[in-house]
Amino acid sequence: MKLPVLSIRARLLWWSGALLACVLGGFGVTAYQLERTQALRRIDDELGRRLALLQDDWRGSVPPGGRGGPGGPGGRKSFGPKDGKRGALERDRDGVGQREGIPGEERGRGAAQLRLSPTTAALFADQSATAFYYAGWTSTGAQGGRSANGPADLPVPTESARGQRFGRTRAEWREHYAFTEARDCVLVGVSLAEAERVTRRFGWWLLGAGAGVLALGLGGTWWIAARALKPVEDIGATARRIAAGNLAERIAAPDAASELRDLADVLNSTFARLEAAFAEQRNFTADASHELRTPIAALVTAMQGLLTRERSGEEYRETVEECLRTVQQMRQLTESLLALARFDAGQETNRREPCDLADVARVSVERLRPLAEQRKITLRVEVEPTGLRGDADRLGQVITNLLANAIHYNRDGGEVRLGTRAEGTHAVVEVVDNGRGIAAKDLPHVFERFYRADQARSWSEGHSGLGLAICKAIVEAHGGTITVVSTEGEGATFTVWLPACDQGLTPVTNAGELSAG
Repeated sequence: MKLPVLSIRARLLWWSGALLACVLGGFGVTAYQLERTQALRRIDDELGRRLALLQDDWRGSVPPGGRGGPGGPGGRKSFGPKDGKRGALERDRDGVGQREGIPGEERGRGAAQLRLSPTTAALFADQSATAFYYAGWTSTGAQGGRSANGPADLPVPTESARGQRFGRTRAEWREHYAFTEARDCVLVGVSLAEAERVTRRFGWWLLGAGAGVLALGLGGTWWIAARALKPVEDIGATARRIAAGNLAERIAAPDAASELRDLADVLNSTFARLEAAFAEQRNFTADASHELRTPIAALVTAMQGLLTRERSGEEYRETVEECLRTVQQMRQLTESLLALARFDAGQETNRREPCDLADVARVSVERLRPLAEQRKITLRVEVEPTGLRGDADRLGQVITNLLANAIHYNRDGGEVRLGTRAEGTHAVVEVVDNGRGIAAKDLPHVFERFYRADQARSWSEGHSGLGLAICKAIVEAHGGTITVVSTEGEGATFTVWLPACDQGLTPVTNAGELSAG
């Protein structure tokens, strides 16, 4: 069975709660055990203190010479307190106990009765069920006295090492006992019920305090997680609005100290590029549709004109030639659009072969020399051997397009200069003309698709506004850059910078062709 996927907030709560519960549980168990141990130790200390006093009282009850000596059975002497204490053990001269509470069978055997000193008696004054109790036995196992609050089934301890103290726990009673040198036994005990009740109350207090701390910790974790994840939720909400089509939306940057600020800045930059790309795509689609609509309209008009009436063979020929020129221009536009689409998708492959940029430039110049002669424009070629690795056909398209534009937008009788050179780690191509130049407001847009600095240019002149955009795509695909500098009325200078290579140059006999856009 697949478990449900928890949210980040739920995971934080789960793990922090589990960790806090473990810590609190360990602390609570440790504190409870320490308190229980301390309570038992305090009880043992009190039992030891009382047992020592009882031992002193018992020893004070034994006559000099011990049992069977003077004053033993058959003696006539009665022993008083030892060392100034009140006497605790008395016998008559017939050896029969005169103290009340001595069983008759013990009287005949010389039984003794324990009497407490005032100090000891004060310690056992409380006769409640939870108070301390005592008991004593002679070496024969006869009861030598006990307090009334002791358990009814109080067993005689098994004899062990003399002069030492021992402890035992029976059910709810904790007891200490010791044997004297005469094998007599004294015992002190107390009920653990009160101590257990206090310890349980302490345990419940620990449990309540731990539950409160756990609840407070979970609440704090929830609050912190909510504040920490709010920027993430805002980012998600903004991304959903952008995905719905509102490309102008941006993420509100979190506080400067937040780690999400960099993420918000990166995403905002990405969204801005996406908006620009979508806007460019929309404009591109609209411009392409407009550019294709013009030749299609011309074709439809020409064909409809042929069908309106009978025409001579020469008229048919002229109309067909006009339609052919229009179709060729449409093909050129379509191929340019496909090339740009492949560059955008990264599907356009450029060969990386050693070639000489000077040879590529010479081929392009020879191809366009007739057009320059027609316009009486002088072509000056100043090329140096310039090696690089690239696609000679594609680079030939760049140079041909730049030369064609320089010729088209130059004045009759003007001049165009083409130069190639190696400059540092770059191969440089430079095309300079002294024509009309480019206005300052148009310079930032000359490499945009379908952009025309001269809006008067018509389809019939074969300019679609894609030539420089294709040049820029080819140069950037080779890892280079293309720039333009121009002053209106003084001409323009286009410069191409490409990574250079001076080994394995291959002469170029043919270069690709791309009409000026």
